[in-house]
Amino acid sequence: MQRLVEPEIIDQLPPDHPDVVRSRRDLKMINFLMGNERWIARKIRAFPAALGRGVIEIGAGEGTLLASLARKHPGISLRGCDLAPRPAGLPAAIAWDQRDVFEVLSEVSGGGVLAGNLFLHHFEDHELPRFTPLLQKFEVLAFNEPFRTQQTIRDATMMLPLVGRATKHDMLVSIRAGFTHGELPRLLGLDPAQWRISEETTWRGGIRMLASRT
Repeated sequence: MQRLVEPEIIDQLPPDHPDVVRSRRDLKMINFLMGNERWIARKIRAFPAALGRGVIEIGAGEGTLLASLARKHPGISLRGCDLAPRPAGLPAAIAWDQRDVFEVLSEVSGGGVLAGNLFLHHFEDHELPRFTPLLQKFEVLAFNEPFRTQQTIRDATMMLPLVGRATKHDMLVSIRAGFTHGELPRLLGLDPAQWRISEETTWRGGIRMLASRT
């Protein structure tokens, strides 16, 4: 299935629009069922030095992952980046950048962990190499994305009755814009001589990439 990036409904509406509010609730449920944030939290624990230097999450959404990390690892630097406003109730110790991701990462002098959950699929193939020099600032990368297969599409259709109008559309768009094995490391320009790269897929329709400095 060829990769196809199309506009998602929630990206074209204001953050307080009812469809966006409902979609964010849906995404919380989807993330929980897929175990995405739990996977990131579990994997980065294996890199205590990088974790101690802080975590930046791009496309941080509701800040669920960062809030969980704040509870489990008090005192580490945590920062979320999203075009949406700072989520209500997010712990004050977590920094929030409501700006373009490339603008934020270009200002980072160095960091430990960069995480992204269902975010990179929003970018066209020709846009993803813009991340390449920015990723060099980090020691560990942890990304979850949709696994682009017909089976994932079929599985997702079973969830459609449980989600709102925008999510019904955006879920299938996201899968068609997702990735298969080997695509993320290649499109992000990760040099195997500099990074230890592992990928795994889940029966819930996700593809996960973990990269750490060699």
